[in-house]
Amino acid sequence: MVWTWRYETADGTLVTPPGGQEEFPGQGDAESWIGENWKELLEGGIDRAVLLEDGKAVYTMSLHEG
Repeated sequence: MVWTWRYETADGTLVTPPGGQEEFPGQGDAESWIGENWKELLEGGIDRAVLLEDGKAVYTMSLHEG
């Protein structure tokens, strides 16, 4: 299984992050990574992230606090 994040703006436009897409061996690795990098992603114009398992959406999260 490969875990990745898909990034979107508030209107649903897909955003390619600087440096390309990261791949993770497990869900916990992906969640730890987003926990460490969400502020930089938000500053780069990304509003929400969708966790994907082998390309299938698992859940969507807002990068905005609150």
